[in-house]
Amino acid sequence: MQISNYIPEVISNFKCSAKGNDVQAYGSGHINDSFLVKNLAPEDTDYLLQRINNSIFSDVEALTGNMLRVTQHLKEKVLSQHGDPLKEVMTLIPTVNNQYYYRDSGGNYWRMLHFLKDTRSYDMVSTAKQAYQGGKAFGKFQSMLADFPSEELFEVIPDFHNIEFRLTQLKEAVASNLGDRLETVTEELELVKAHADAMLYFQQTETLATLPKRVTHNDTKFNNVLLDQDDEAQCVIDLETVMQGYVAYDFGDAIRTIINTAAEDEADLEKIQLNMPLFQAYTRGYLESAANFLTDQEVQSLVKGVLLFPYMQGVRFLTDYLNGDTYYKIKFPDHNLQRTRAQFRLFRNLYNKAAELQEIIEKEMSNLKTSQAHG
Repeated sequence: MQISNYIPEVISNFKCSAKGNDVQAYGSGHINDSFLVKNLAPEDTDYLLQRINNSIFSDVEALTGNMLRVTQHLKEKVLSQHGDPLKEVMTLIPTVNNQYYYRDSGGNYWRMLHFLKDTRSYDMVSTAKQAYQGGKAFGKFQSMLADFPSEELFEVIPDFHNIEFRLTQLKEAVASNLGDRLETVTEELELVKAHADAMLYFQQTETLATLPKRVTHNDTKFNNVLLDQDDEAQCVIDLETVMQGYVAYDFGDAIRTIINTAAEDEADLEKIQLNMPLFQAYTRGYLESAANFLTDQEVQSLVKGVLLFPYMQGVRFLTDYLNGDTYYKIKFPDHNLQRTRAQFRLFRNLYNKAAELQEIIEKEMSNLKTSQAHG
C-alpha cells in the first residue's frame, strides 16, 4: 500500500480542518516524506503533514518531546521580544488523542504542523542578502536556546556528528562491500585516509574540555530557513535533529550548502567553486545574532566545522554507496557516489582556503565589537 493511501486516515486523526483529497507532495528532503494539506477554510492556515522515517528516527515519542520543549522555549523567547510566535516558530498540531504524532494502521508515524504561508526556501543561495539572513536566523536560533539545558534533550541520532563514528561505519562498509562497489572508490578512500586525523578535532580531549555543548539544530542546510517574500528570515524549520552539540556543527553544515556554487550532488566537479562573498555575508549575520553568547574558543572552532562537514557528509554518502544505498533516497544507481565526489571536491576547495576563511571570521568579529563599542 502506497504511503499516500494512508493520508485520509492520518488527517482524520489530527485536530485540523482538512480533508485528505486536497494533498500534494512538498519539499526536497532526503529522509522524510512531506505533504501540503489544504485547510477547508481558505482564509486559515494550511498544514504540513510529514511521515517520520522511523527506521532512522527510532524513538518518535522522544524526538517529538524534544521538538515540543524546544518550540515552547522559542515561542516564549519570541513573545518576550514582541515577535509573533506563530510566524517565527514551528507549531505542532495535536492529534485527537492529544499526542503530537500519529501511528497509522500500516505502522507509519506522522506529525502535522502549521504551514507558514507566504514564505520561501532555497536549496541554493543566490544573493548576499539571503546568506546574511540565513546567518541571522541560525544565530538567533542558537542564541534563544543558549539558556536551555541542552543535556536534558534526547539524543535523537547517537553520534550523528561524531566523525570518529562515521569513519568506523565507513571502515565496516569497506570490509563488507555489500554493494560490490569497492573498486570504484579508490581515490575517495585515499582522501578520507589522508585527512582523518585532522578531522577528529571535536573528539580530542582538549577540545572536549574547552568547548561548551549547547542546543544545536544539527541540520542547517539553507533550505531549513524560511524567508518571507522580501527574503527576510522568518523561521527555522525541520527541528527533529535538535539535540546537544557544538555551535561549529551548525555553522559548518550551513556553510556547506551556502558557499558551494553548485548543487550538493553536482556531477560536473568544475562547477563546484567557493562563493566567498556569501560566506562573509552569512558569517556577519550569524555573529550579529550569536556573538552575545559565544566564547572565544567557539569562535575559533567555526572554521573547523566548515572543514568537517563536507568531509563528513562525503564519508556518509560514500558509506551508503558501499552499503548499497540503504539510507539516503537516490534518483539513479550511482547517485551517492556522485554526491560523495561533489562533497569531497567542496572539501578540497575549503581546505585550500582555510586561512582566508579564518581571516574573514576574525574580521567580522572585530568589526562587530567595534560597532558595539561605538553604539
